[in-house]
Amino acid sequence: METDKGDGQKNSRSSSDLLVDRHANKENTVINVNGIEIGGQNVIIIAGPCAVENRVQLLETAKEVSAAGANILRGGAYKPRTSPYSFQGLGEEGLKYLSEARKLTGLPVVTEVMDTRLMELVCEYTDIIQIGSRSMHNFPLLKEAGKCRKPVLFKRGLMATIDEYLLAAEYILSEGNNQVILCERGIRTFETSTRNTLDLSAIPVLKQRTHLPVIVDPSHGTGHSWLVPAMAKAAIAAGADGVMVEVHYKPLEALSDGLQSLYPNEFTQLVKDIEKIAKAIGRKKLSR
Repeated sequence: METDKGDGQKNSRSSSDLLVDRHANKENTVINVNGIEIGGQNVIIIAGPCAVENRVQLLETAKEVSAAGANILRGGAYKPRTSPYSFQGLGEEGLKYLSEARKLTGLPVVTEVMDTRLMELVCEYTDIIQIGSRSMHNFPLLKEAGKCRKPVLFKRGLMATIDEYLLAAEYILSEGNNQVILCERGIRTFETSTRNTLDLSAIPVLKQRTHLPVIVDPSHGTGHSWLVPAMAKAAIAAGADGVMVEVHYKPLEALSDGLQSLYPNEFTQLVKDIEKIAKAIGRKKLSR
């Protein structure tokens, strides 16, 4: 594999030299987040609303997913939306609600950071920082994530090949942060039946090529709540270390991605089904 040096020359570099590569670490990297191990024998479930909309919405949803067996709470304080007129998130107010939800439930929290200027603030409030698909090629942001030293949930870009994805992840590791969780969330193809095309084949490919944990986001991968349980279970069967699903206590009133959000009772059933799938393949869903 060759990489640009920036002066027009090429720096010959074999894949075995890359920090993300399986050759760099024969053992699977296991990331510990407040006692929760990601990448080990157990599988984990991250759940919560797409966006933090208000205090009641977040806390009610957090209590529901916690009771059902989620291991980590998700929620966007800053939302990258296609339209500038769509709900953009609550910003620091949303971060404070996430911190309150963590105290209430005991769940670690993950939220997205979109701007290098916000990295320090987001790191202050969250346990895992998320780099979204739209930011996969924002290399200054990736470098700041590498310096943050917090675990990074790193989503594959909308149209990125696996080679491009892993080289982008290398930006984070090259800054000294090896706590990277890869996340397949679907890629854009010509198919219109789903929001994206969820590439489940990426799971075994990434598992073969890298030592990093791999999780799957079937909510963004499909865009339809009725497809989420099937794809979540398929992801675990294919070897994913966990899934991240969107859950809202009132999906029809959601300000962001309500159509792909599960009701709490649907999420409860999904957790039970994942426990069965994990057991069938010799793994276990991490208990609370």
